[in-house]
Order: sequence, then structure tokens, then C-alpha cells
Amino acid sequence: MKALIAARKIKVCPVVTQQTEHGTQILLFRHPLAGIQLVKGTLEPDDASILTAAVRELAEEAGITAVEQLQYLGQWQSRHQDQLWHFVHCHCPSLPQQWVHHCLDDGGHDFEFFWQPLNTAIIGDSHPVFQRAVEYIRSVLL
Repeated sequence: MKALIAARKIKVCPVVTQQTEHGTQILLFRHPLAGIQLVKGTLEPDDASILTAAVRELAEEAGITAVEQLQYLGQWQSRHQDQLWHFVHCHCPSLPQQWVHHCLDDGGHDFEFFWQPLNTAIIGDSHPVFQRAVEYIRSVLL
């Protein structure tokens, strides 16, 4: 039982970026109840690895199924509910500038996806843990 509880605190965060003439942009989404976030989920017992969990989370939360390349970026102590986050950089070709994906989490929600420059703080309402997560990602990728 203790191992199961500990496993629920391991989170996987697939990081999707794109290059533009203005620099690197990161994929974010607006949760209708919880503000602006990164795609993130719990490492499940059936996941073969952190990398496969990242691919699963992208499909579930963003509807992204085409992932061409994965790169593990490291782990990060979130200081939020004792969660340990694992970041995976995911190369996903030809994504639109914005879209809405209906996610089945928590009874179903429409998540509004968009791109934001990685070198700026999250614009809009977001939990401080996501602000800190983007700072960590920025320190690794830029």
C-alpha cells in the first residue's frame, strides 16, 4: 500500500516546444477550472517507463499521437504535495497554433491549447507550481 501511495506522487510532464522566428515556444493549455497548465499526469503502474507515460499523457490530455522523438530532461521536486515531476521533451511535428481537446479526466473537460514564448513567465492565471515548472524547463532548454 505504501508503494502505491508513493507512486501516485510521481508525475510525468511531456514538454512540447516549437521553434519560430521569435524563438522557442512551449505548449500550454487552459483548464476550464484550474487555469493555465502544462500537460502532466501520474505515472501509472501499467506504464513501461517515464517516456511511455509521457506519450500516454500527451494522447490523453492533448490528443497528440504523433511523437517523433523523446528526450528525458530530468526530475524536479515540485514543492507541491510532495510530488516528484519527470520532464520529457517531445518532438511532435506539424501542430496547429491552437486547438481544443476534450479530455476525459474528472468527468470530461475541454482543454484549450496554445503556444507561448518559453523565455517569458506564463501569461494569465496559473498555479505557482506551473510557473516554477516552466522556470525549470527554461533552465534546461534555453
